[in-house]
Amino acid sequence: MTLKLYAHPFSSYCQKVLIALYENGTPFEWRMLAPGAADAAEEFARLWPLKRMPLLLDGERSVVESSIIIEYLDLHYPGAARLIPIDADAALEARVLDRFFDNYIQTPLQKLVFDRLRPDADRDSFGVTEARTMLDTAYTWLDQKMAARRWAAGDNFSLADCAAAPALFYADWAHPIPPKYANVTAYRQRLLARPSFARAVDEARPYRAYFPLGAPDRD
Repeated sequence: MTLKLYAHPFSSYCQKVLIALYENGTPFEWRMLAPGAADAAEEFARLWPLKRMPLLLDGERSVVESSIIIEYLDLHYPGAARLIPIDADAALEARVLDRFFDNYIQTPLQKLVFDRLRPDADRDSFGVTEARTMLDTAYTWLDQKMAARRWAAGDNFSLADCAAAPALFYADWAHPIPPKYANVTAYRQRLLARPSFARAVDEARPYRAYFPLGAPDRD
């Protein structure tokens, strides 16, 4: 039975799952959540009333939350790329880094993006400053972490890198990575060169004009 993915290609959390699918060439059916796709939107709302992308449908089973979807794929649709390391300690490291990228890169990034979407009178300058401070702190920590690593959790591409790729991709657009953090910049470039993420980036190019903070003319 074909997997169905309810998602949009420009969404960072959807890209996180797309990377996992592309890493192993896992077949799936796109259920694009975009204007004009009323049928997909109605199905999605019925399956997941909170309507937070992405959602993976496997037969009658709905799987939500990007990290859980990747865990599900690794368990039920394993391929050559094991995104959850077999070693228990290595798996914990991958999960810790996954949470780092979601909580300390994605969350403050989304604060910057969503604040720009608000009317001027409703903007939260204090919250934006907090978010930028969090990103600076996260960049500092990550630069030290990546000093002797190729991928986030060590030598092998994992769940953590699926999370890192879109997080760092968009974060650098919204709050540029300072030049002094050469390890973070080099890691971001390795992620962009990874075929699975490069494919996701290319699929999202037509939607760049919608980035609220303005997409830079690069990447």
